[in-house]
Amino acid sequence: MSRLRRDGILTLFVLPGIAALLLFHYLPLLGNVIAFQDYLPFLGISGSPWVGFENFEVLVNGDPAFVRALVNTLIITLVQTVFVFPIPIAFALLLNSLLSERVKRVVQSITYLPHFLSWVVVVAVFQHVLGGSGMINSWLRARGYETLDIITNPDAFIGLITSQVIWKDAGWATILFLAVLSTIDSQLYEASSVDGASRTRQGWHITLPAMRGIIVLLLILKLGDSLTVGFEQILLQQNAVGQRASEVLDTYVYNNGVVGGNWSVAAAVGLVKGVVGVVLVVGANRLAHALGEAGVYQR
Repeated sequence: MSRLRRDGILTLFVLPGIAALLLFHYLPLLGNVIAFQDYLPFLGISGSPWVGFENFEVLVNGDPAFVRALVNTLIITLVQTVFVFPIPIAFALLLNSLLSERVKRVVQSITYLPHFLSWVVVVAVFQHVLGGSGMINSWLRARGYETLDIITNPDAFIGLITSQVIWKDAGWATILFLAVLSTIDSQLYEASSVDGASRTRQGWHITLPAMRGIIVLLLILKLGDSLTVGFEQILLQQNAVGQRASEVLDTYVYNNGVVGGNWSVAAAVGLVKGVVGVVLVVGANRLAHALGEAGVYQR
């Protein structure tokens, strides 16, 4: 209570954020009860009949649309974890190696900018560059070359959305890694240089160990968010490539719930997705503790 009285003014500043979090994030969780009902909007939650776990049969019985959405989600998650997650780390190391602070600030500003663009703008930019009448195909067509089918090609869809994520968020994601790099004592590099250590060995024995904690933390959070792969980004491009190539769990919930009116099944899938995310975070955090890392939270 003494700390609460001491920090009372600061607590008042935090209260609006806490209220918004409770109102828009935690309170809506109560709506997951419709996953156990045959929910009808005009009857409401109190008037809709209970059906138990009947809505979860779509997961157990292997509905083809659900299985396709699950497989697409897992593939996109794997590809983006392998190809997207390491890029901010490498980019932060590259920026940190620049001797000119002016060049570093300019590069940071340019690479941060796409993060503040909405997915509508990002998708439009890629369409104007890679689309059938986009800049690249117009250049190829004017010179008699064969055009490229990227935007509407289902086989290129995963590569397309992965490149969009890299272009939009890779620069912004370097902020945390650059913050960690700025805390490393320069005397460690000087001492290792005197001992004859190369830049590679300095990076392996000094830089990476210093970044290991934040890397493990972000990997754990990535696991918790692994079944969420960009609803707005994918929905905006779904008509171009078709649902078979682009349907993921989030768009499955939207197409079946909001569009199809099958609210209860959509809520069941969303609930399972959330539970799986929690289990992955807890399991990965315990593994991090076993390996000597702090993880997301302490035991």
